[in-house]
Amino acid sequence: MKYQGMLPVSMFNDWQIMAREFRRWDDARRRFARPGKDRDTVDGWKQRIEQGKLEPLILGVSDRHPDVYIGDGHHRAIALTELGVKEFPFHWYWIKWIGVHMERAPFPYHLLGR
Repeated sequence: MKYQGMLPVSMFNDWQIMAREFRRWDDARRRFARPGKDRDTVDGWKQRIEQGKLEPLILGVSDRHPDVYIGDGHHRAIALTELGVKEFPFHWYWIKWIGVHMERAPFPYHLLGR
């Protein structure tokens, strides 16, 4: 069974849980605020979250650079932030030279203390 944990939404910042597809979280927020497909996706996630339906976000951890980032769930992360939700569920994976796989082991929480 995949490891599942909970983390504070406040860790969506540029030094703890980064926005992999964007240089900074502010870039993601600006992009998703514009009318269009991304905004519609965020609004759809907000509705689901308000109904109690939230899929875990996927966090990636690099073994070369111990960075933690959103591997899947940027729209959900923005929706959680906009709604003021305090915590989010997650699964995680290592990015290693041998490949990527979802982890069963506990998440390396010490990497978030930077």
